[in-house]
Amino acid sequence: MKALSLQDVSLYVEENIGIFHQKRIQSIDKLKLSQVLKRKNPYLFKAKYILTAEQIIKSLVDAHISSNEETIFGDWLEGFAIFINDKVYGGRKSGIKGIDLEFNKDGVRNIVTIKSAPNWGNSSQIVKMVTDFKTAKKTLRTSNSQLNIFAVNGCCYGRDNKPDKGDYFKYCGQRFWEFISGDDELFTEIIEPLGHKAKEKNDEFVKSYSQTVNKFTKEFANLFCRDSGDIDWDKLVRFNSAIEEQKEKK
Repeated sequence: MKALSLQDVSLYVEENIGIFHQKRIQSIDKLKLSQVLKRKNPYLFKAKYILTAEQIIKSLVDAHISSNEETIFGDWLEGFAIFINDKVYGGRKSGIKGIDLEFNKDGVRNIVTIKSAPNWGNSSQIVKMVTDFKTAKKTLRTSNSQLNIFAVNGCCYGRDNKPDKGDYFKYCGQRFWEFISGDDELFTEIIEPLGHKAKEKNDEFVKSYSQTVNKFTKEFANLFCRDSGDIDWDKLVRFNSAIEEQKEKK
């Protein structure tokens, strides 16, 4: 085990946090109005008494951003955690399906699947994770039947006060960051570096966001607003939910 240098942590963030911001912007720049309209509930807009195109568009775009950012940043945090673990324990990205991180500590092979939040999956997804852990253990013991293996579902934030789940352990927030680094205060120490150039990067994002909202609002008004300015709800619902006519095969 090596002591973790917070200077190394800060340098990693400075060199790599731009990837997260770039992907945020790319995600919104690639967005299509037809895509978001078809996957949102038009009845909800009517029930909430939404009367303007801009209100609908902001709701659609904001929902996309909220969902997408969590995924993008979760992927970034996974790489960050692996970097930290490598510095301390020499861990590495696992080559086994379903496993994100492998490292040795005190004679134990730790296999870790990394998620952002504690409540990340439904029952079938949890079952799949457990299956992946069991498969990984069999794979690793092929070459060493006596290998002691410890399976962990690591969550980057939040808490779970009953970490022993039987087939695996679930470490969230402080427990997770301490587990991969040996530093019980790392979960607070990483917050400051993560803000590196956040304002400048967010200004770029806000520009793309504003352009997308304006562009989509204009497009929506042209497609789904009557000459009077009222939203044509019938047309919108049909676009979202009507049965599509199948083209005849020649």
